[in-house]
Amino acid sequence: MIVERIAKEFGLRLSQVEATIKLIDEGNTIPFIARYRKEATGGLTDETLRDLDERLKYLRNLEERKQEVIRLIDEQGKLTEELKERILEAEVLQRVEDLYKPFRKKKATRASKAKEKGLEPLALIIKAMEHNTGSPEDFAQDFLSDQVETVEEALSGAADIIAEIIADDPDLNQELRNYTYEHGKIVTEAVDPDEKTVYDMYKEYEEPVKKIPDHRILAINRGEREKKLKVKINVALEKVIEIIEDAFIVNKQSIFLDIMKATVEDAYKRLMAPSIEREIRNILTERAENNAVKIFAKNTEKLLMTPPVKNTRVLAIDPGFRTGCKLTALDETGKLLEFDTIYPNEPKNDVVGAKKILTSMIVKHNINVIAIGNGTASRETQLFVAELIKESGLDDLHYTIVNEAGASIYSASKLAAEEYPDLDVTTRGTLSIGRRFQDPLSELVKINPRHIGVGQYQHDINQKLLENALTNIVEDCVNRVGVDLNTASPSLLSYISGINSAIAKNIVAYREVNGKFKNRKQLLMVAKLGEKTFKQCAGFMRITDGDNPLDATAVHPESYEVTEIMLEKLGIEKAEILKGGVKNIDKLIVETFGSIEKMAEALGVGTMTLTDIVNEIKKPGRDPREDMPKVVFRNDVLSIEDLKPDMELTGTVRNVVDFGAFVDIGIKNDGLVHISELSHKYVKHPLDVVSIGDTVKVKVISVDREREKVSLTMKI
Repeated sequence: MIVERIAKEFGLRLSQVEATIKLIDEGNTIPFIARYRKEATGGLTDETLRDLDERLKYLRNLEERKQEVIRLIDEQGKLTEELKERILEAEVLQRVEDLYKPFRKKKATRASKAKEKGLEPLALIIKAMEHNTGSPEDFAQDFLSDQVETVEEALSGAADIIAEIIADDPDLNQELRNYTYEHGKIVTEAVDPDEKTVYDMYKEYEEPVKKIPDHRILAINRGEREKKLKVKINVALEKVIEIIEDAFIVNKQSIFLDIMKATVEDAYKRLMAPSIEREIRNILTERAENNAVKIFAKNTEKLLMTPPVKNTRVLAIDPGFRTGCKLTALDETGKLLEFDTIYPNEPKNDVVGAKKILTSMIVKHNINVIAIGNGTASRETQLFVAELIKESGLDDLHYTIVNEAGASIYSASKLAAEEYPDLDVTTRGTLSIGRRFQDPLSELVKINPRHIGVGQYQHDINQKLLENALTNIVEDCVNRVGVDLNTASPSLLSYISGINSAIAKNIVAYREVNGKFKNRKQLLMVAKLGEKTFKQCAGFMRITDGDNPLDATAVHPESYEVTEIMLEKLGIEKAEILKGGVKNIDKLIVETFGSIEKMAEALGVGTMTLTDIVNEIKKPGRDPREDMPKVVFRNDVLSIEDLKPDMELTGTVRNVVDFGAFVDIGIKNDGLVHISELSHKYVKHPLDVVSIGDTVKVKVISVDREREKVSLTMKI
């Protein structure tokens, strides 16, 4: 049943889903399945595989909960075949919980106390509404006792029992929840109307529940949590009461009509409305959080996949005012050459001294690029650097802006202290900025993904959900790129398929004792790294100057034999692989076999697997980051004072959120391109149009110098 449902939802063949679930259940990682089991999955991407895995977990959890609820009701002796069937047919957890609600053990309630007084039979008489003559008081007389002294008390207790029956009705709950979602409105107001807060737009605000966008849900939730906003859901009471009455008022001539009408209203206001409002708020929050996590993950992926800048000597600057600008010079491999501090900004304004030190380091270490962190004093430091470049006459010297989010957290971490025990915290942070420019992926894996800072409301959402999603993204990116087994840090290695932090440390420890790895098989000599782990990780490890040229590629050791047979039949020496790849392999395949499909058949291997092998032989260890937008270099800078409406600029997308994209145009704060200004066509979500790192042309719409905000448009 689960297989069929997933296949239908994802538009996949049953065989694809069955094979994928089998691979997941066998303990294979998503990166391994995506790269090395394409025949089984039909070439599903890592993103689709993760979505499928999440859905599989939900549906299995749903089935487990169904069985548990059936058992719990059965233990009470109240399970009927009809109820069991309804539970088994439920498609979402909420429906299962609705069906279980009447049987759930509750704390003492007004209804349970009334039942203890023996008023349940009276409640059932009133609820049935079969009597058209007499009076309710006449029936209540029969239920007077030591515990129930008056007819009013009897009728009131019976009404409480009926109210709980109404509130527990699963079908009614579902109908009212749906109605409230479709027709209700989120209404917000300020806790203190006179206080000026960042939530001013929500002081007197309302919006249909079904239309409210995710970023507003998260903003409202934060305002409520900070006790600045009061939030409620309003819905037409008359219509809701009408829905309940249609279900429970079965005889309008009954003597119990007035009691039932009053009970219906009480059931909704006292018991149902708070519960339904809470459930809908939870649904909205869950939706908003899931979407925010997806955006954060997409943005993080783009940042992680920023192309490395190879063969570049970098001078990194961590800008500052009072404490100065920290400098670190790095060689092409990221090795620290020199560090210093300059004070070109307020309060010292030692521009002359700063230029002298900076120029000296640039010349001494043959620096190509100055990488400036985008934090405090970044704008002022850019001005200083731009001026120095113009004066220097060095044509091949440029600067670029680096997102330094999380660098300070990393610099004070235990990991940073272990890596650079002799450096102070600020120098470690500056070093990280420079290395982040040289190879973003290798450096950013050292930072908790939450601190990279390219999403919206990341601190307001479910942290476990965010942590899992971002860990998955980092894992996918690292495995997509692969790692150099002889240089990778424990942080980088720990994200490789099948490798945990303990094994990652063991790999580095083995390397330190035994020297460089000569072949992938040596991994089996690493402590705690067995055959199962080897199968998961080996294809993602690269050895560039080892015993076997195939170890420098993404070809998995399990495919070495078939690869060597293929090379032999095509007349290719393995050594050719390391000489920039075998460019004419496609021609050789056609000449020898006629097509890659025929070659796959002859070799007894899947076409998808063989295609990947051929691509690796063609271009070994190809870096997928090469396809991403290149780093933007600058040698000029703008001030917000220079900006005027209709001015056209080129910028870099720094962040993408629900309502638009933030673009670095060279000033202190990024300008905002609202979703409505991204394109002349309708844009459902900004990620459909732009991604982090994109170079875009924009035009200034307006400049708010007081608040330092710039509105931009891409509709040029």
